[in-house]
Amino acid sequence: MKITKILMSTAVVALLFASCDDGKKKEAEMKAEAERIEMEAKAEADKVEAEAREIFESNSIGTIATKNKDFSTLGKALKQAGLIDIFMEEGDYTVFAPTNDAFSKIPKATMDHLMSTNGNEFLQNILKYHVIEGEFKAKAVLKAIADNNNAYTITTLGNQNITLSEKDGKVMIKDANGNMSTVVMADVDASNGVIHAIDTVLMPKE
Repeated sequence: MKITKILMSTAVVALLFASCDDGKKKEAEMKAEAERIEMEAKAEADKVEAEAREIFESNSIGTIATKNKDFSTLGKALKQAGLIDIFMEEGDYTVFAPTNDAFSKIPKATMDHLMSTNGNEFLQNILKYHVIEGEFKAKAVLKAIADNNNAYTITTLGNQNITLSEKDGKVMIKDANGNMSTVVMADVDASNGVIHAIDTVLMPKE
């Protein structure tokens, strides 16, 4: 009788241990499955984020400047000045972008200096002088000009002012030296702002 009780007790203990092991095994399996699902979800989220980032950067001001044939000189200048990455990041900018023809009006010796290490600081100042924080489409620009008696003065990222006016339906820009530039193409949409092409490089005070 005692042997039977002992055997039964042993069997019960064995069942308890087996049940405990099964519980731990199931718990481990559930944990592993949860971790797998979490990793897959994270991988999918990372993939979606990377794709969205790629789409954003491909249509950024920086990419347009480097890949559009009309702005190739501007793209090179942004790279030389170390500003290209800024205009590939999120933000809202309005860029009065000089075309290649606009840059061609600058004497070659001056342009060579600007694209050199020694001219880097002034090149940065020139490029920032073409940028306004905030996105202003042509309609908004014309309204601001009209609301300010055809002389809308605004401060650029270069901390100097430009003055916008309208003449014969075109937006004109006067720089700090009194030189004039004309917007020749408006509302080039970018993922981080808008570009208006201009026919003359704006020059800030040195």
